[in-house]
Amino acid sequence: MNRKGKTPRRPPLKKTSHTQKDPVGVYCRIRPLGATDEECCIEMISSTTIQLHAPDGIKANRNGEYKETQYSFKKVFGIQTSQIELFEDVAKPLVDDLIHCKNGLLFTYGVTGSGKTFTMTGSPGEGGLLPRSLDMLFNSIGPLQAKRFVFRTDDKNGMEIQGQVDALLERQKRESNQQSTVPKTPQKPDPEFADMISPEEACKCEGVDEDSCYSVFVSYIEIYNNYIYDLLEDAPIDPIRPKRPGGGTPLQNPELIPPQSKILREDQNHNMYVSGCTEVEVKSTEEAFEVFWRGQKKRRIADTQLNRESSRSHSVFIVKLAQAPLDADGDHILQDKNQVTVSQLCLVDLAGSERTSRTKAEGSRLREAGNINQSLMTLRTCIEVLRENQMCGTNRMVPYRDSKVTHLFKNYFDGEGKVRMVVCVNPKADDYEETMLVMRFAELTQEVEVARPVDRPICSLAAGRRHRNQAFRDELSRRQEEQDGSVLNQLLDSLPALPACELVDPTDEQILPRLIEVLERRHRIRQMITEQYTRTANTLKSMLQEFDGHLVAKENFIQEQRGKLGEKDKIMFNQKNEMDRLEKKSKMLEYKIDILQKTTNIYEGDKRSLQQELESREQRLQRELSERKRMEARMQGMVSDTKHQWEKECERRVNAKQLEMQNKLWVKDEKLKQLKAIVSESNNSATSEQQRPPPPPDKPQRNSREKDQPRAPEKRSRSPLPTTGTPIRPHHRRSHSAGGQRWVDHKPLSNLDLDTVMQPIIPNAIKVSAASEKALSKCHKYVLTHQELASDGEIQTKLIKGDVFRTRGGGQAVQFTDIETLRQECPTVSSRKRRSSGDGSGQYNGNKMDWNDRENRVSCPHYCPSLIHLG
Repeated sequence: MNRKGKTPRRPPLKKTSHTQKDPVGVYCRIRPLGATDEECCIEMISSTTIQLHAPDGIKANRNGEYKETQYSFKKVFGIQTSQIELFEDVAKPLVDDLIHCKNGLLFTYGVTGSGKTFTMTGSPGEGGLLPRSLDMLFNSIGPLQAKRFVFRTDDKNGMEIQGQVDALLERQKRESNQQSTVPKTPQKPDPEFADMISPEEACKCEGVDEDSCYSVFVSYIEIYNNYIYDLLEDAPIDPIRPKRPGGGTPLQNPELIPPQSKILREDQNHNMYVSGCTEVEVKSTEEAFEVFWRGQKKRRIADTQLNRESSRSHSVFIVKLAQAPLDADGDHILQDKNQVTVSQLCLVDLAGSERTSRTKAEGSRLREAGNINQSLMTLRTCIEVLRENQMCGTNRMVPYRDSKVTHLFKNYFDGEGKVRMVVCVNPKADDYEETMLVMRFAELTQEVEVARPVDRPICSLAAGRRHRNQAFRDELSRRQEEQDGSVLNQLLDSLPALPACELVDPTDEQILPRLIEVLERRHRIRQMITEQYTRTANTLKSMLQEFDGHLVAKENFIQEQRGKLGEKDKIMFNQKNEMDRLEKKSKMLEYKIDILQKTTNIYEGDKRSLQQELESREQRLQRELSERKRMEARMQGMVSDTKHQWEKECERRVNAKQLEMQNKLWVKDEKLKQLKAIVSESNNSATSEQQRPPPPPDKPQRNSREKDQPRAPEKRSRSPLPTTGTPIRPHHRRSHSAGGQRWVDHKPLSNLDLDTVMQPIIPNAIKVSAASEKALSKCHKYVLTHQELASDGEIQTKLIKGDVFRTRGGGQAVQFTDIETLRQECPTVSSRKRRSSGDGSGQYNGNKMDWNDRENRVSCPHYCPSLIHLG
């Protein structure tokens, strides 16, 4: 089955088996819509193809996911198809095969409410596949049927033959037994099925073997919740009847024991059958359908939201046909069990798959729906495994035993007969998704092939025995009638005529002696005829005995030949099994060879691609090596150029540093000269100044030698306070770090105390020398005091701030957000540089003196801190 837009499937492996196989015949029947205004989702394209298109609601919900898909079947039957047309194409070939000793399986499949039961059973005036199959069968073998109980079923799915006397005795016994389960042919058919099939639609099979006797047996079972029940079994009566209150006679309606489930068994031919199932011998269509209707009334059905009469079980109606050849005279059935051939036709009405979300099933109905869906899923799995084994040559085990349905019909899929399926679909839009699943299952089923059943062996007796025997009997009866009349006349003519017997006179002595003489002559002639008849009878008896001896010899010869033929059959069977084994082995080896060939091709392709990749990588490596050599040469040139440039730069910096040191030495010398001049001037004016109180100095001074000495960054002296005037309270500039939140003040032990005027003060801070999780968990802010050497040789202090937050693991982390810098600068450095870069005189004019001149004269007592906020 091909779907529109489907990826083409891999072609199957070549089969070397000589066994002819046929695909499973899958047909599709479309039931009419319940109402004319309902939306339809199925369109019949041709007699073999249908097209499904998604309803508008599903397209809107699925964003157009569902597209129009086409499915092909062996034949599609539209809504106008009659029951007789469906029967002619689907079931009639199976009935013909049944009469010719071949098995068949026909089952209907579809969602609930799709018309499966109507297709199988039908209605008054429109008989389904089942009643039409029975009618065709009995129309074909009606005059060729054996009498009742000539064929008798055993308990092991076999058939036995009884003699005419035993069959007669059993018929009389059954007729006298009122509890007999064999229904009599109804004189007045039930009006429910009396007009199922009109006489104009009756049909029969051609080519029926008239040299055989036939007998039909039917059985009816259902598979409910994966248990098998016999629908034709009479419910046994409970021996413990309920009593009336106070004691008394039992009630008129005794209690019935619930039906017991049956089990599946395998017979000696490895065919599956239901053990203990009731098999009823029927002789007419009406009788067979009456048995079916008796079991149909016991079948489990229920009312659901989707179907008023929903089947809650799978029903299986089995028609078993037993036939045996007539003897050489064509008069009686050949009393040989090995010559009995049994074929059967299974008509299966599968319960419909359903979704509980739509049926709103609860309780037992929900359990029934689950078992139905599970058995149908097992059937689908078996079909998939069979298809895989046939397409790929694998030997996976088919899970027939997972469900009673598949286990019962495993022989059909293994090659014991034809298999046909009628897919019933409801075109309404509500069943679109379920119909899609049914179509996919039908697609898989149609790809499975079943071995074609072999023809039965031809009987060694001459054909036309029944016809010749009937003609012989007719001719014999006709001649016997003619001969009886002519012989009687000849005998009467050969006897002497009787004289006149009238006595007129009592003293007459002539008439009586003459009459006595005539009667004696007649007596002698009668004795002669009797002796001649006895001799003829003896002669005929001896001839018959001789004929019987020849017949026994021929039968012995035939038995001997049959024994040899059986040995040959065993040899052929063993050889066939060996051939099948070798064919399977050959198929498996071919499959492995094919896989190895494909694997080799893949490896060869990988090898070529890897070789090409290796060549390309080698070429790339060569290019990279050459490029690397060029880069090395270029880098060597750049290194040499850079080395030459750095040598020049180092020489320039050394010269500049030497010049700078010379300038510093010159500046120091100039300072010493000025200091000497100041000291000498102060000594000269010391006497005159003793009479006046000394003015308060602006700033404390230090000698030039101490000022010019390099200061060690490890320890700094505190700036002296003024000696006169109001004491100055040192004001500290408030750091930006101060706030309303609590801080962790981290000051490492390696920091130096600079004794500066301005110090960072953080109130309510936890001071630590090393950060700890315990301290961080109590605060929201964090500050780290870090000291480093600036570019001018002075020490600068950095306050690195951050926010404390909790991590997912339960710990503490700090995210740095701000940096504050404290630097110390001496203004003399910049003024000296400006003086050294000027005229170098170092003098000042009048009262106007700039900061540089004052800085040169007064030594700097301390460093002025400056706060730099870096955001």
